[in-house]
Amino acid sequence: MKFIITFIFGALAVGIGAFGAHALDSVMDTYGKEIFNTGNRYHFYHTFLMLFIGCIILIKGGHPLLNAAWYFAAGGIILFSGSLYLMATQSGHSIPSSILGPITPLGGLLFLTSWILLLVYAWKNMN
Repeated sequence: MKFIITFIFGALAVGIGAFGAHALDSVMDTYGKEIFNTGNRYHFYHTFLMLFIGCIILIKGGHPLLNAAWYFAAGGIILFSGSLYLMATQSGHSIPSSILGPITPLGGLLFLTSWILLLVYAWKNMN
């Protein structure tokens, strides 16, 4: 199931990126485009991380640290990239930046936690 969810995240990264580049290009200012592109870039980076983790699980077998790292990466995409997508498209919804702003660093913290969990896994399994 992790691979299916990862592929959905990947398809969404491509679709959202294309939507931002084409449909939203004329309605976003430069700052909004930067925010949007940052969200999309990190969406892609961490989708690839999820794929990498899934491959490790497939080859080495499941491990609680790997599973947790995968879920933290997925949660980070939702919170970090999702909040940036929403902040960049502020005119299309009524969620204030005062709510979205604090969500972004929480997503970043989830990303960081995912990488740290992988570091701990690698450290414990060095041969």
